[in-house]
Amino acid sequence: MSDDKIVKFIDCYIPVTTCNFRCHYCYITQNKKWADKLPTFKYPPALIAKALSKKRLGGTCLLNLCGGGETLLPPQMTEITRCLLEAGHYVMIVTNGTVSKRFDEILSLDSELLKRLFFKFSFQYLELKRTNLFDAFFSNVRKVKNSPASFSVEMTTVDELVPHIDDIKKICMRELGALCHLSIARDESKPSMPRLSKYTEAQARKIWGDFDSAMFKFKLPLFEKKRTEFCYAGRWSYLVDFGTGALMPCYGCGVVQHIFDNISEPIKSCPIGKHCPNAHCWNNHAFLSFGDIVGFYAPTFAEIRDRICTDGSHWLKPEFQNIFNQRLDENNEHLSEKDILKYNRLYKRNILFKHLKHLFGIK
Repeated sequence: MSDDKIVKFIDCYIPVTTCNFRCHYCYITQNKKWADKLPTFKYPPALIAKALSKKRLGGTCLLNLCGGGETLLPPQMTEITRCLLEAGHYVMIVTNGTVSKRFDEILSLDSELLKRLFFKFSFQYLELKRTNLFDAFFSNVRKVKNSPASFSVEMTTVDELVPHIDDIKKICMRELGALCHLSIARDESKPSMPRLSKYTEAQARKIWGDFDSAMFKFKLPLFEKKRTEFCYAGRWSYLVDFGTGALMPCYGCGVVQHIFDNISEPIKSCPIGKHCPNAHCWNNHAFLSFGDIVGFYAPTFAEIRDRICTDGSHWLKPEFQNIFNQRLDENNEHLSEKDILKYNRLYKRNILFKHLKHLFGIK
């Protein structure tokens, strides 16, 4: 097993809105973007990988690839995945698990590369039932399980699933040998993005409690809780748009750099500090578990992603047990109190300047 240490977590947006599913709670469905054409990538995979080199990023990173629609529909995803793995990084792919051709292509890569690859299967029960794709989904999960790659299966807890809970548990135990993990739907029609549910927090905890999901237990009480601590997002973690190369400190933050145009230019450090623009950290299971806020208690990402199956196997292979048990606040140098104050002032000034520009129509 490698003794690699990750120095950054980078959430990578794949510019695809095309999707073969119609999940009712998804903004892609609500805006009927699922019928859009597959994207044409402006930047070739090799250039993307060079722009995200270990030298430029300061070491080994964990890259999460996720599209607006189904991530694995674009045929370029096989080459993008290969190039990023060959660059020495660990790669996660978020997928609905039904694009079998892409799984066959990616899983044919060298086994040493696959050890640094993780699939997050989104278990869309209602859509799998509607499209009769349960067999394809679980077949692809088994392909990954039998490969050197790691995986996790996660279901979003929408209210419409409550009548199906018993069937969902039976299917998971039969096909996976373990229950799926649970995530939380958010209402993206509202600026605060609250939970998309009619149930209270206490009711939700009782309804979904039998799944014993560490992810759900951690995320639920943090929804609609504003974070005011100093956050290293923008220094230890970033968002990158693979369509434009735009780099952002986190969700709701402005673009600070286009990193694919001049790959010799250093990556900018721009921690958001105590000025998070969001009502709450809705992807706290990643950013907080990996340690963007120093001293904030959180389970490790391994706890949130792994399961032990009835056959004794783990969803996470040793390589990802190692990576997912790490925290960025342990692998990176902390800022001095002087620098923390400097970044807080800088970010506050930038927020104010952007607000004034918008208010007075300054370009």
